[in-house]
Amino acid sequence: MAKHKILIAGAGLGGLAAAASLMKAGHEVEIYEQAPALGEVGAGIQVSANAMHVLRDLGLGPQIDRAGVRPGAYVFRLYNTGEVIQEFPLAAKHEAQFGAPYTQMHRADFHEMLAAKAREFDPGCIHLDHRVSGFTESENGVELHFDNGTSARGDLLIGADGLKSMVRRQIAGDAPATYTGDAAWRVTVPVERLPENFLPKVMSVFIGGGGHCVCYYVRGGKLLNFVGIVETDDVQEESWTVKMPWEQLKADFRGWHPTVQRVIDEADRDQCFRWSLFYRPPIANWSTRRATLLGDSAHATLPYLAQGAVMAIEDGAVLTRALAMRDSIPEALQLYQRNRIDRTARIVNQSTDNRRLFHLRTEAEIRSEFGKRDEGEDRARWLYSYNPLTVELV
Repeated sequence: MAKHKILIAGAGLGGLAAAASLMKAGHEVEIYEQAPALGEVGAGIQVSANAMHVLRDLGLGPQIDRAGVRPGAYVFRLYNTGEVIQEFPLAAKHEAQFGAPYTQMHRADFHEMLAAKAREFDPGCIHLDHRVSGFTESENGVELHFDNGTSARGDLLIGADGLKSMVRRQIAGDAPATYTGDAAWRVTVPVERLPENFLPKVMSVFIGGGGHCVCYYVRGGKLLNFVGIVETDDVQEESWTVKMPWEQLKADFRGWHPTVQRVIDEADRDQCFRWSLFYRPPIANWSTRRATLLGDSAHATLPYLAQGAVMAIEDGAVLTRALAMRDSIPEALQLYQRNRIDRTARIVNQSTDNRRLFHLRTEAEIRSEFGKRDEGEDRARWLYSYNPLTVELV
C-alpha cells in the first residue's frame, strides 16, 4: 500500500478520528485548525456501535468506557404526561447484537481523547491558528493555503472543516442552507442538584407538542445532558456557543413534564446555549482528484438521529480502507465517495423525517405514527449494523 502525506483541514471530532485512522495505517498526516486552541462545547454526544468499532480499533475502548455511560434503552415519552410510547433496548443487547456498545459522552472528553490519540502517532501533527483560504492541486499534489499567507503541501487534502467549510466551497460551491424553523437548547446539570434516581440511565426522549427534548447522562453519570428543540421564528446564529436567556428556555418548555421542568430549573442561568438549525441537502459529488470532504463538510446532518459525528468517524475509516485498496489517489477518493454517498444521504433524510415524527402536535397522531413503526427494528436493520471496518467496498 502506498503511503501518502495527507493534509486535514479541521481538528474537530471527524478530522481527529480520521487522522488517527490514517496514521495507524502508516500515512503521514498534518491537521490544520483555525482556532488558536483546541476545545469543544460542553454538551453530550452519542456513539453507537457503527462508530465504536472504529474507536475500539484505535485503542480508545477502555477510555470511553471510563468516561461514558451506556444507556439501558432508548425511551420515547409523551412531552406532557411522560407516558412511554415506545422503547428499544441498548446496553448489553446493543453490544451483543452489533458487536460494540452504545455510549454517551461529554463532547469535550471525547475530543480530548481523539486529540491525544492523534498526538500519540505524531506529537506535532496538529497545527493551530491556521484559517484555510483555499487550495490548489496538480498532478503531483495539493497545496492548502491559509489566511496568514503560508501554505502546506501534501498528496491529498481532506476537508473536515465543518458546516462552513472552505474546502467544500471550492469543491462543490456554497451549501444552500434553509432554516428548519427549529432551535436547539443545550444545558448540562450536575446530578447532585437532582433528586436521587431522578431519571434512569436511559436515553429519554420527550416528544410532541411541536417540539422534543432529549435527556441522558454523561461523564460517567456525573452530568445530565439536556437538548431541547423548539419551533421558533427567532433565527439566531448557527453556532453552539450562542448564549440565550434562561427565562426564554423556561418559557419555551412551559407545560412540559415535571422532569423537564426540574432539569431546566437546575441549569446554570448563564450557561444556556441555543443553536438555530439549518437544513442542507445531500450533494452528489464531494471529491476532486486530490481533495475530498468528510463529516459535516460533506453531509451536514440535523440532530434528530444522533448520527452526525458517527458518520464522520465512519467516513475516516472507509477513506483509510479505500486508500489501501487503490494505488491511485483519484481512484481511492472515488471508491470512498461511492461507498459513502448513499448511506450519508439516507442519514440526512431520515434525520429530517424524524423531525416531523418528534414534533407531532397531538397524542393521537403520535400513537398512530409510532404504531406503524418500530424505531429499534428499523435502526438495527440498516444503521447500527454497519461496520465501517468490514463492510464491502464496491
